[in-house]
Amino acid sequence: MRFSINLPNFGDFADPRTVAKVAVAAEQAGWDAVFVWDHVVHDKRQRQGQPFGDPWMLLTAAALATSRIGLGTLVTPVGRRRPHQLARQVATLDALSGGRVIFGTGLGGPIDDEYGSFGEPTDPVVLAERLDEGLDLMRRYWSGEPVNHEGRHYQVRDVTLLPATVRRPHPPVWVGGFWPRRPPMRRAARWDGAVPLFTDALHGQAPPVDQVRDLVTYVHKHREAPRSSPFEIVLGGASPADNAKAHDLIGPLIDAGATWWDERQLQTSDDLHRLAPVLRRVEQGPPTF
Repeated sequence: MRFSINLPNFGDFADPRTVAKVAVAAEQAGWDAVFVWDHVVHDKRQRQGQPFGDPWMLLTAAALATSRIGLGTLVTPVGRRRPHQLARQVATLDALSGGRVIFGTGLGGPIDDEYGSFGEPTDPVVLAERLDEGLDLMRRYWSGEPVNHEGRHYQVRDVTLLPATVRRPHPPVWVGGFWPRRPPMRRAARWDGAVPLFTDALHGQAPPVDQVRDLVTYVHKHREAPRSSPFEIVLGGASPADNAKAHDLIGPLIDAGATWWDERQLQTSDDLHRLAPVLRRVEQGPPTF
């Protein structure tokens, strides 16, 4: 079991120096990774007046301040990005960090705010198509080999993007989505990890154990890669600093198949985007198992 810290890219965490401070504290306290959100406006009504930071600038600051901890997004919506630009951003951060990038992706949302506000398509089917096609292109870009592509949403003519990623054949790709919706988890099964949210648990709440078991069974049933290849099940919530209580919360999820615990503040809490409570929890360190 590994443990990460989850940060929004707004509020106090819009400042790259703040994210770097948290990343340093997380590395010193024994956490395994820091993940940031990738939103432009999130919920416009709820976040009105709050500053937002570009996730790749935030992660660059964290990479420059640390040497061991993993770094990535949870999640980056490929459907509202240009895959070639995004592939280059990821590859650059991977080089800067010495191969520490984990790429989390999904459709992203709220769709009306994050896509519709900028005249982008809001049909989830179209966004899912762009996500799948864009991910395939990014994998090819990361190889450092020539790419030619004629697809429904993207066209590429004789392009080679260098340098290739440090991590070979590419950084781990984790796919998010809401369970019990099946298509996002089938997509995750084609990559390196699943980052499910649950319709029965708010962001920051531990998911129901029986649903985790069902999800793990479903994902592994749809895995195309050999069973011996690593695959991560990333769950999250707000865990107690008391180790015994953390065991009671997280232990059953480990037994159900979880491989990562992503420490999160409740999305409905004002602490979500404030440095002081997040840093206090970070400095207490992850649970020990």
